Amino acid sequence: MNRHAFKRFRNIALPRAFRQIRLERARDHDHPKGDSEIAYVITAPLDAASRVDADLWKLHKEACRVARQRPVGNDQLGHIMHGPGGNWRFHYDVAGDLPDEAGHHLGDERFEPGEYVSIHEADGMHPYLVVAVTPL
Repeated sequence: MNRHAFKRFRNIALPRAFRQIRLERARDHDHPKGDSEIAYVITAPLDAASRVDADLWKLHKEACRVARQRPVGNDQLGHIMHGPGGNWRFHYDVAGDLPDEAGHHLGDERFEPGEYVSIHEADGMHPYLVVAVTPL
């Protein structure tokens, strides 16, 4: 068994607001066509406006997760954290070998297909496209 694996949870115990969200690297200077192999898969509750629901996050922190996917290497697993000033960040506490990554105004972003989200990674701010939002 992988010692870095998440403790499994039963999605029947989660509110219906929980969604799986897939973000893929959007077009930018370094990726003129975008890149579907550079992605994040997020499990989080969304409110009626398709924004992360902070109240449900607070009640179900363990279930609010992120997988950072890259073409090379294993997925980095972590949790979604709500920080000072209402900022959201990805904390890679499962494998523990990446610094936290912050979402640029993630609390204001709408997680609907076709929308863009900016994430501050170790090498700077990068745009991501919301490509899928599905119920658990």
